[in-house]
Amino acid sequence: MGETDAAVAEGDAHDEHEHRSRWPIIGAAGAAILYVGAALAIAGNRAGIFPTRVGVGIAVVGFAVLTGGLVGWLRQAYLSGYWERATGDRKRRSYRATMVLFLVTDVATFGAGFAYYFYVRIGTWPPGELPELLGSLVLVNTALLVVSSFTLHFAHEALGDGKRRRFLALLGVTFALGVVFLGGQIAEYATFVGEEEFTLTSGVFASAFFGLTGLHGLHVALGVVLIGILLWRALRGQYDAERDTSVSTVSLYWHFVDAVWLFLVAVLYVGAVVTL
Repeated sequence: MGETDAAVAEGDAHDEHEHRSRWPIIGAAGAAILYVGAALAIAGNRAGIFPTRVGVGIAVVGFAVLTGGLVGWLRQAYLSGYWERATGDRKRRSYRATMVLFLVTDVATFGAGFAYYFYVRIGTWPPGELPELLGSLVLVNTALLVVSSFTLHFAHEALGDGKRRRFLALLGVTFALGVVFLGGQIAEYATFVGEEEFTLTSGVFASAFFGLTGLHGLHVALGVVLIGILLWRALRGQYDAERDTSVSTVSLYWHFVDAVWLFLVAVLYVGAVVTL
């Protein structure tokens, strides 16, 4: 084995060692707690045996643990000794392929929710009194999310062109748009629950509506966390035209979330008010 091969083998062993971490386990535990809390908040409330607020609290704790696991893992795996670490096309393809596989499985997750909605939609429609779904808030939120996909795309392009300030600015704008979108969704929920008295337990459509929009909101929240990590790392001087794998994979995720929202608006918001 030559010196070059030995150096590559040593680098691969170094990378393998660095990726043996407790943080993925912590993140997985947080995800489990999050889903358990959500299930208790929904099922417990319906059965009248478990307070909704406690379930929501457990879900919030789970999300915090999940976020901490992701941040810790990324810090250990990518922040430490970033510029000294070897990179290559094989590693880039591996990470991108992993993200694509994750998104394929996520299609099945959303597909289950949409299948439930389509099943409900076949029956008598509308199934009771529906709130005013197509308001200005959902239109503004949709515009924000679409614009955020463009800002992230052009941020990635700016990085490839070596325009670091533009990259940082557009990445910051994308992060802010994601946060505002989440705020808009919370405001929409508050309006439905407070003024329209439209809640998760209002009927079969309500369960589909809050289930799908809540699942999407969870994905947006995770995307905001990921973009925030990108911004944090970029401000620390990381990323360039040759080291953009994280930016590329997070972009794939964010564009997927955007596409799901457009489909969700067309099917759930617009479709709900269309009488066949």
